[in-house]
Amino acid sequence: MRGRGLICAALLMTAGRISVCPQPAGQLNVCHAGSLQAAFSQVEKEFAALHPGVTVSDISGGSVALARRMAAGIQSCDVFAAADYTDIDLFLKPIGLADYTIVFAEGRMVLAYLATDPKTQGIAAAGDFKPPASVPEAISTWYRVLLAPGVRIGGAHPFLDPGGYRSHMIFQLAQAHYNVANLYNALLEHYVVFPAAEGTGPTLGNEYSFQFTYEHSAATAARSNPSYRYVHLPDRIDLSTTANNSYYAQAEVTIPGPGVPGAKASVSIPASRVAWGLTIARKSPNFQNAVAFVNLVLGADGAAALTAHGPAPITPAHVSQSDYARLPRSVQRLVVAR
Repeated sequence: MRGRGLICAALLMTAGRISVCPQPAGQLNVCHAGSLQAAFSQVEKEFAALHPGVTVSDISGGSVALARRMAAGIQSCDVFAAADYTDIDLFLKPIGLADYTIVFAEGRMVLAYLATDPKTQGIAAAGDFKPPASVPEAISTWYRVLLAPGVRIGGAHPFLDPGGYRSHMIFQLAQAHYNVANLYNALLEHYVVFPAAEGTGPTLGNEYSFQFTYEHSAATAARSNPSYRYVHLPDRIDLSTTANNSYYAQAEVTIPGPGVPGAKASVSIPASRVAWGLTIARKSPNFQNAVAFVNLVLGADGAAALTAHGPAPITPAHVSQSDYARLPRSVQRLVVAR
């Protein structure tokens, strides 16, 4: 839409007169984590078929980076979907940009690598790699492989993306789980941040040997690359289990706040199971379109898209007891309050 506005402005200047650019019949700005791209693209196509007069803008990126741009007024978001539902609670609710958090999908973190990389040999225990039916466990001393000289663990910046700060949480949980002194710091010394820029960047097997990533993203990569592999970690480390939330919470990452007046200078994020959350912006100018889109995501169409592409849908999605009353009525019928 930004490009369309620039083209329109240029035409008006050429014409040498004052006019108004024609507006679309409707608009919807969907801001979402990159890990939702495939599933949300499918839902957006279905939405466009049902609402041909609405122009849908798809904005993908790191959930924390998107939340900061939204808070600063740089990015307009009608629907905001984060890879970590707590980002809505911690970044958007305190500054009045959101009233509720709908937890609608779940997954786990896995350790990915290439079988052709000599630095990754021996990381997997016995077993066939035939996802999703068969995925090997990591050996019990997997962290020693990551600590070998020259091994690098690639990941997103923890200030911008949940995938980045979840890697740091895994380091903390590994130290607690294995009771190895200084393991967190030792693993952190092997962590390298890769840029979020589009186009060719650092690649697995070249600039780094391992990456903690979402299982559905890893499964997609494995289908297109016969050398791609990943292993499962213990559930006390991989952020996969709701029952472990109190245990996960001992790991915490503190990052800068939204950077706007009234917001905290820093935000502490306790670890919790991997779950995606969404909300509709409190002052969305396209509220009815946003509600219609969220209804699709939470209904059968969204469940089918998430099942096909990941992450796994939570059906029905859920909200807190206090958030339930703030939901649009049509959305209330698609969720449960916990």
